[in-house]
Amino acid sequence: MKSLLVVQSYHHNNTEKIAIVIARVLDSQIKTPKQTDPEELHEYDLLGFGSGIDSDKHYQVLLDFADKLPQLADKNAIIFSTSGLTGEEKRAKDHSALREKLQSKGCRIVGEFQCRGFNTNSFLRFFGGMNKGRPNAEDHKRAEEFAQNLKQSLQLK
Repeated sequence: MKSLLVVQSYHHNNTEKIAIVIARVLDSQIKTPKQTDPEELHEYDLLGFGSGIDSDKHYQVLLDFADKLPQLADKNAIIFSTSGLTGEEKRAKDHSALREKLQSKGCRIVGEFQCRGFNTNSFLRFFGGMNKGRPNAEDHKRAEEFAQNLKQSLQLK
């Protein structure tokens, strides 16, 4: 299974750390949106899209990249992120803009993952940030399990 993770990560590189764990399990390449030609995505069996969350959505760079995608009929895709706050409802909300864009391009979302990330945005920097040390070993373990389960389910189909 040939896979690619398109990742926009900066500040503390929280999402990149999670992408590396997922990529190791799936044997994926990792590229930024700037490094990726949207037309090359047809070459992959599985696409992953991830970034930090800003104002309840993925970074604008990743959302703009999703707008440029060609039609990718029935292409399997995953969405992942790191965020200051998490939870099932929060993840659903945070991922909704990217999910809608990918589905409009024909992608089949086969998995979503989110964990906490160290956050020093806005006023938080004056208090040392929140979620210091995140993503941590437990987050990495959860990301690895997510990728293992995904790999197993896709190989069975």
